[in-house]
Amino acid sequence: MLTALIILAILIIALLAIAASRPNTFSLSRSADINAPPEKIFSHLNDFKNWGAWSPWEKMDSDMKRNFSGLASGKGALYSWVGNKKVGEGNMEITRSVPSSNIELNLNFLKPFKASNVTEFKITPNGNMTNVHWEMRGPLNLMMKVMHMFMNMDSMVGKDFEAGLANLKSIVER
Repeated sequence: MLTALIILAILIIALLAIAASRPNTFSLSRSADINAPPEKIFSHLNDFKNWGAWSPWEKMDSDMKRNFSGLASGKGALYSWVGNKKVGEGNMEITRSVPSSNIELNLNFLKPFKASNVTEFKITPNGNMTNVHWEMRGPLNLMMKVMHMFMNMDSMVGKDFEAGLANLKSIVER
């Protein structure tokens, strides 16, 4: 029994040591080319009330409670939500809004775990198309580093980004 406990302790210490050696930050992103002018795309991203039409998380909980406050759109617009275990609880605030080119927001998750990240949309003309680059980045504490060892956050959240960009593309290209 004592030997098993010692082996378990060594495994836990090794896991924590490996996790501690991993990067202190993460970044994940996806991009899509959309056949629409930057202004049209920007209006769907710069107003949280428009997110219900394209955000993949809005479709995961039909009973989600939403609250919009602050400015109606742009810098200072606030959005908070409380939902099921798939969407959790959190809030967002647009902290930077450059018409038709860039939106940056602070994204705070409260449940199922606490995390504060930055999300950014870069909207760039690309010939007859417009490229939308969606990125989320933030710090990783030790617990998050351990989680990242067992869950591929890039593929998990990346799929949601891909779905959101596809939804956005479908809406603005109509």
